Amino acid sequence: MTLLKDKNAHLADIGSQSLLLMTTLILDKVLTPAAHPPAAAPLVPASVWSTLFGPPRLAADELRGLQELAQVRSLCSGACVFKRGESADTLVAVLEGAVGLGAHAPGAPGSATQFHLERAVHGPQWLDNSSAWLEKGRSQDAQALMSARLLELPVSGVRVLLTRHPVMSERLLQCLAQSVQNLTGAAHDLMAKDAQKRLATWLLQRSPASGEEVALRERKRELAAQLAITPETLSRLLRQLMSAGLIEVRGYTIKLLNLAALQTLAQG
Repeated sequence: MTLLKDKNAHLADIGSQSLLLMTTLILDKVLTPAAHPPAAAPLVPASVWSTLFGPPRLAADELRGLQELAQVRSLCSGACVFKRGESADTLVAVLEGAVGLGAHAPGAPGSATQFHLERAVHGPQWLDNSSAWLEKGRSQDAQALMSARLLELPVSGVRVLLTRHPVMSERLLQCLAQSVQNLTGAAHDLMAKDAQKRLATWLLQRSPASGEEVALRERKRELAAQLAITPETLSRLLRQLMSAGLIEVRGYTIKLLNLAALQTLAQG
């Protein structure tokens, strides 16, 4: 009988200790502040927003509003970004990589559709920031020239954001004006300058402040398409400029040897 009492007392003691331990663990879990997970990196860095919208630096609440609207997607090389005539309800920018604007054309019977490149857009840069405002379809076909990341901003959300931050309207107008000016300049060069002058102009526009070197981000066919010439003609023109002592080609870098002569050629 005594042994049975001792056994019951021992079991009761074990039960009390287990209950005490469980209570302690539960209280620790309840009373200990929850660890906050690290803040997620923004979809689009502030530096990229600054490049797209220009100076001065965007305010914190403006950045927050843009981040909430941002839709980012990744594309592999050759993927379709959008098609001509397709409904446009977003402003589109290239964040990384390159996207070509041009036109799809039927290939030979049994072959894939051909994409005729007209202009390459490298990130970070606006790809189409006008169609959505006009409530019309896209004016060109767009295709990824390499792996790329795209930013899309629903125009309906941007309208709401502009009512909250009216100063951003001027930023967008400046972006649109810059796009128009670039296209106007390209159209003028295409009509008024021969291929060699267009190449000289292109080199001068992309030279750094020192006017010494131009880093090529485009493939040869992309650059040729922008200048409305064939890749073979581009190679011939580069050789001519090298022979004249105006440039030196080193891999993907073109060194400008005679800036004054290039300026004369571009303006002549």
